[in-house]
Amino acid sequence: MTRRDALVQVIECLHAEIAALKANDAVGLERATAAKLVHIEALHAGGDDGVAAPDLKALAAEAHRLNETARIYVNLMAANVRRRLQTLAGNQAAPYRAMGYA
Repeated sequence: MTRRDALVQVIECLHAEIAALKANDAVGLERATAAKLVHIEALHAGGDDGVAAPDLKALAAEAHRLNETARIYVNLMAANVRRRLQTLAGNQAAPYRAMGYA
């Protein structure tokens, strides 16, 4: 597998992760993440052969953008869970405003 092929597979796995996050599909998320890690290992095993070609840089930038999108989804989900748990426990935190806590 070439570095380009591995990056394309990482991007496909990131799309699958985002779709699983949107659908609350834990099994799909685990499957996509495991596959992504396999392809990242393939990239790592290929080593660094110097300056990357422009197409590889573009693919890496796309993978980075998708990873950031997935990270944002995870952070939003974690914040929602925290808020729900605080509500259930009766420990509602002060609501956030642009200038600080209310």
